[in-house]
Amino acid sequence: MQIRTMSRLECTKVLDEHRLCRIACARDDRPYVVPLYFVRDDGYLYAFSMPGQKIDFMRANPLVSVVVEEHGPNRQWKSVVVEGRYEELPDRIGFKQQRERAWSLLSHYPDWWEPGALKPVLPPVSDHSPHIFFRILVDQVSGRAAE
Repeated sequence: MQIRTMSRLECTKVLDEHRLCRIACARDDRPYVVPLYFVRDDGYLYAFSMPGQKIDFMRANPLVSVVVEEHGPNRQWKSVVVEGRYEELPDRIGFKQQRERAWSLLSHYPDWWEPGALKPVLPPVSDHSPHIFFRILVDQVSGRAAE
């Protein structure tokens, strides 16, 4: 078995083929890692969440890391790491287009809103909605593969 560095194109392909990642954030010298459904599009990873610790951490420190893994036969694997910046897409004027883009991309997949506990109402228009759409601006992408 050899471990090799993946090209940016190979990394992008892995991101496009998967919906589940692990997102790592940190606040007050405390790391936090949780699973998250996402969709990659045009330099961003789009996601949805309910309010909670992950959102609190990313609001306090927008720098995050995301990892997507793929496991194959005979102990083969691929791992892609994204370094980026959290950008919230609030339900208010000035963010309507980006929020609708997130909704559009995510809603192509069944159960995209899990594990948020509550499915948002279509379309997301309420100023008091607890549902949080956000994106990660991709700064760097790297990957390794074992073959």
